Amino acid sequence: MHFDPSQLAALSAILRHGSFEAAARDLNVTPSAVSQRLKALENRMGTPLVIRDTPCRPTPAGQRLARHAQDLSLLEAQVAKDLGMTSAPARVRVAINADSLATWFIPSLAGSELLFELEVDDQDHSADWLHQGAVAAAVTARETPVRGCACHALGALRYIPTASPAFMARWFSAGVTRETLSRAPVLTFNAKDQLQVSWIRQTTGHALRPPTHVLPSTQAFVDAALAGLGWGMNPQVLVEAHLQNGDLVPLIDGAKLDTPLFWQVARHVSEPLRPLTASVRRRARAALVQPDQH
Repeated sequence: MHFDPSQLAALSAILRHGSFEAAARDLNVTPSAVSQRLKALENRMGTPLVIRDTPCRPTPAGQRLARHAQDLSLLEAQVAKDLGMTSAPARVRVAINADSLATWFIPSLAGSELLFELEVDDQDHSADWLHQGAVAAAVTARETPVRGCACHALGALRYIPTASPAFMARWFSAGVTRETLSRAPVLTFNAKDQLQVSWIRQTTGHALRPPTHVLPSTQAFVDAALAGLGWGMNPQVLVEAHLQNGDLVPLIDGAKLDTPLFWQVARHVSEPLRPLTASVRRRARAALVQPDQH
């Protein structure tokens, strides 16, 4: 099936910017033209592609077609590059966990000729974006390749269970035990975040459910630990200075939790994304804990 490029561009712009008006400004056409192009595409597909809301959201069919448009732009940009021609930068969507985004990932994007749309999700769930066809690549904790994807081991992001000295004195004066861990407030990124629960289980052998603060921000995790709000699993690279100067302390000396990470990329666009894959792997080797460092 052949798709009209202007119609695909209209769909992509609507979903990228969230409204017909913003899409029209991006494409330098009228909102009416954007609406007509989308309507023609929906008529051809025989199904709605966009949920007209604020912001506009894709239907499952719209999400899949937007991914197709992205893949086409990547492949066309690669052909233009191979032929020595110039072309507009292609756009690629990548799923990434918040802690990688806050620590090591961004430098791997520098110097790329691509435009990026990053979808932030927990590392245990970012592979779902690939499975749904919503992104072209993802940093994930899933070692098994998603169907149709190549998988590259990156190393492990090391976490340290940390809290302020005052928090330790208040909640763990009797030691870090099953009983004290069940009472001390813990920091959680969101409902998908299992790092703290995993460390508690690793340490005590029990799946405890302590009182929880929900803070969906990597920096807020560090700030909350410094303020004595709770304890949490913080990336070592973000708290090293605080540990050295004593503003934070580990719950148990030497305690850590290493989370292996993997780069998964859709095979049908692996060639145009080859430079990005090489950059991600290179940066990960320098920034993450490698097998011989455990």
